[in-house]
Amino acid sequence: MKRRTFISLLGGAAAWPLATGAQEATRVRRVAFLHPYAENDPEVMARVIAFREGLTALGWTENRNIQIEHRYSSGDLGRIRASATELVRSAPDLIVGSGTPIVAALKQATGSIPIVFNVVNDPVGQGFVASLSQPGGNLTGFTFIDPPLIGKWLEMIKEIAPGVRHVTLMFSPETSPFYPAFLRELGAAPETLAVEVSTSPVRDEAEIEVAITAVAHEPNGGLIAAPDAFMNNHRRAIMALTEQHRLPAICGHRQFVAEGALISYGPDTVDIVRRSAAYVDRILKGEKPASLPVQQPTKYGLVINLKTAKALGLTVPPTLLARADEVIE
Repeated sequence: MKRRTFISLLGGAAAWPLATGAQEATRVRRVAFLHPYAENDPEVMARVIAFREGLTALGWTENRNIQIEHRYSSGDLGRIRASATELVRSAPDLIVGSGTPIVAALKQATGSIPIVFNVVNDPVGQGFVASLSQPGGNLTGFTFIDPPLIGKWLEMIKEIAPGVRHVTLMFSPETSPFYPAFLRELGAAPETLAVEVSTSPVRDEAEIEVAITAVAHEPNGGLIAAPDAFMNNHRRAIMALTEQHRLPAICGHRQFVAEGALISYGPDTVDIVRRSAAYVDRILKGEKPASLPVQQPTKYGLVINLKTAKALGLTVPPTLLARADEVIE
């Protein structure tokens, strides 16, 4: 009788790890995702879908083994900080943040909850990670613009609008603290381009109008809209003003051109967000952000709007058209 009891107990003990493993496998993990745009913005909607697809491919299903809380900030810095604080207090298993201002707010709010960032410029220079290969701390993720890309913007705007002699980099100093790196790259452009570069910091739509009007009043002007959430959230105002003043402009986000801007060249943001799901998966399964190297973009896209080019009186060179990944007519 005692022997049977012992065997029974032994069998039960052997089953404990299996039961615990099964319980762990079915535990619902909580992930928060803080976005830099409004909820109905086409760009953020595409990112939400891509993130879900990335997780699904790795075996995560919403409301079965994972819950995702999406927060939308519309690029408002006050809302970003408040949302970051609230999300940290809710103690999710992991937080995903898109864009430099959001990651800055999350880093300030927590040093313990794992953070996976995406679409972030210069994470080392901004102090988010110690290095790309060894991030250290509780943050890692996926970058956006590599500095050498900035010089290509200058080359492309000259290629599509050869008459341009003066280009202004328009940026928000609050959401683009990395702009000095952009200026260094623009300053390193070949002298053969014969382009003078200036800057125009803006903080609201009134200042955007003043900046673009000033560029347009100088002969042979062009515009570079810095790739950040502020510019993207105000892209319709920017496009309306560049169209009004017949000003050639280039940006880093495809969504600008899809909605009427002239040309964009930059990483595929939707692909970056989709790829970030892999780090969410690995961290939820036990890996540490400190040891996951920061990854750079792998897919880039050149998008040209021929209708806008025609409205500006520009003829797109066949060589540039041949390199385009997407042509909007």
